[in-house]
Amino acid sequence: MSGSPPPSPIPAATEKKITVLIVDDIPETRENLRKLLFFEPDIEVIGAATDGHEGVQLAQELAPDVVLMDINMPGMDGIAASQMITRRSPYTQIIIMSVQSESDYLRRSMLAGAREFLTKPFSGAELVNSIHKVYQLVENQRDRRPQAEGPTGFTGTLEPPEPEESGKIVSIFSPKGGVGCSTLAVNLAIAAHKITSAKVAVVDGSLQFGDISVLLNERSRTTIADLAPHADELDIELINSVLVSHNSGIKALLAPPKPEMADLVTPKAMTQILERLRRIFDLVIVDTYSTLQDIVISILDASDRIVLVTTPEIPSIKSAKLFFEVTDALEYPSEKTHLILNKYDRRIGIKASDIKGAVKHEVMAELPLDERTVITAVNQGVPYVLGVGGSDLAKATAAYAKRLYQDLSKPVKVAG
Repeated sequence: MSGSPPPSPIPAATEKKITVLIVDDIPETRENLRKLLFFEPDIEVIGAATDGHEGVQLAQELAPDVVLMDINMPGMDGIAASQMITRRSPYTQIIIMSVQSESDYLRRSMLAGAREFLTKPFSGAELVNSIHKVYQLVENQRDRRPQAEGPTGFTGTLEPPEPEESGKIVSIFSPKGGVGCSTLAVNLAIAAHKITSAKVAVVDGSLQFGDISVLLNERSRTTIADLAPHADELDIELINSVLVSHNSGIKALLAPPKPEMADLVTPKAMTQILERLRRIFDLVIVDTYSTLQDIVISILDASDRIVLVTTPEIPSIKSAKLFFEVTDALEYPSEKTHLILNKYDRRIGIKASDIKGAVKHEVMAELPLDERTVITAVNQGVPYVLGVGGSDLAKATAAYAKRLYQDLSKPVKVAG
């Protein structure tokens, strides 16, 4: 009929929806969850279970993308059910729901295979955001599935062959806290990228209280904790879905959002993640924390260079000397570690030559004290090497970044 408005477009029938299974023993909760998701055009609730046993069974039968799992249920609870679903249905992602918000619940949930933890009551927006976040992991896992398997057992995939060359890993470490490791890691990464145009990633290896996100003024719903459970099967797509792209041109792998989630990243997982990153990037710079625990040692072991940061203070210099004793015990080649003097102030009596005499190692770079520049950069979330004009600190950092990158092109001598 003339003048009638055109019909509304109808979504294609083949458009993929995120399928969701609800597991909760309370009927009102199941119904409320259905209502919260009913008007989401890309989400479909395909089933509901009243306990953990039924949830495991339906997860196998329906193969949902996401399971909304209550943690406290009679019989099989949400933790046990999540463990079984994770083993039997590897492409199903789990979101744990609980009225309890204690860190122990969160840690147990994540160790059981859950990817998100929602504290009841939560809003519809929080629920939908969590579903979208974990669904991305589903897609990345499914993209890695074999394309076909021939009669010989050969499995073909869409992923191109790996290049023979690999990048370099640099860890930033100090046995003394407060010397500026995190700030140096971020600025060194950006400076190296600007000078060499190399592909550079910065990794927040300070898993409990990392500051890389603050220093870059970046937030992400995904962190290194999302990679750790898949550490033995990482590919470019999964890694890129977790990395944060900074406007300077570098990428960042951030620390977990909660300290208790640090336990999800084991030393083995950290090593696997770093080794995978070096296949993608020319340079991987890892910030660490000031304790020689297993996770830090795994980072140092994987590193091509260790940037040991000290300041012109007796306690810091003493700690640096002790660290070199540790590297000798670990049989690291002497050239693997670069000693850096940070916060150097000519007004202070201790000079680089004094430190060299005490530690018996050359000071590879001197970065001047510039509290105003550093504090302004940190508070604004703009690394100081991106500052207009360029401070003496930025210039010294850039000079060392260039020296470090050139040094990394030389082979490391094998201790014998």
